[in-house]
Amino acid sequence: MAVSLALVGMAEAGPTLERGEYLVRGPAGCGNCHTPLGPDGPVMDQELSGRLVIELPEFTAVAPNITPASRIAEWSDAELARAIREGIRPDGTVIGPPMPFSVYRGLSDDDLGSVVLFLRTLEPVANETPPSNYRIPLPPAYGPPVESVTAPPRGVSVEYGAYLAGPIAHCIECHTPLGPQGFKYDTDLGRGGFEFPGPWGVSVAANLTSHKDGLADYSDEQIAAMITKGVHADGTPMLPPMPYGYLAGFTEYDLKAVILYLRSLPPLPDAP
Repeated sequence: MAVSLALVGMAEAGPTLERGEYLVRGPAGCGNCHTPLGPDGPVMDQELSGRLVIELPEFTAVAPNITPASRIAEWSDAELARAIREGIRPDGTVIGPPMPFSVYRGLSDDDLGSVVLFLRTLEPVANETPPSNYRIPLPPAYGPPVESVTAPPRGVSVEYGAYLAGPIAHCIECHTPLGPQGFKYDTDLGRGGFEFPGPWGVSVAANLTSHKDGLADYSDEQIAAMITKGVHADGTPMLPPMPYGYLAGFTEYDLKAVILYLRSLPPLPDAP
């Protein structure tokens, strides 16, 4: 049955389990870091039970177990929500990268509550993971406490697409260059160039702006295929770590909103 755009744009009605499952297993792609990987991809009978994410000279990052078998079972919903959105554990310690707190701080109260609600329903999976090891100083916090956030109305709009590409799917963080003071959102938004080393070699985040170096010459259908299927316009496969399998869960209207937003990004050439 077709869904009208009027219905898609309805205001949120509080946290729901259905919304939480859509976000966690869909565009938020939580399992891209928190689910163990096997030779054939994510090991779904160990979903969200934690794994080594990345080893760099600066840090070794391990995504912890976030099923109810882990320490989060002892955290209140408010404590878990703060850890997700602000990167602060109940004991006051700070969670390090690559959790994308620069954009997660913009998660709406309802969407954050939905994620927490869904995580509480997961099958407990016992999996002990070592702590992350940061050989760089972490900040005392990623900003002031977040009091309350309201998402834009859901619908096929640039505004809602920006919310999906930012706080929800964190596309904009991975595809924006990092400078000495953090991500260069003010000057280089969506310009690409961020490098991701891994077993596949080194992949470089693409330019998402409306420049010819970016998406100007691609159709909406080609962009959709790159996001949800991980294939270039010529049919060749794209590289990890972009979570194509999770992004494939985008609803038709959410994907359209994201593409509409990307079309709105000011044109910038590839990062030097």
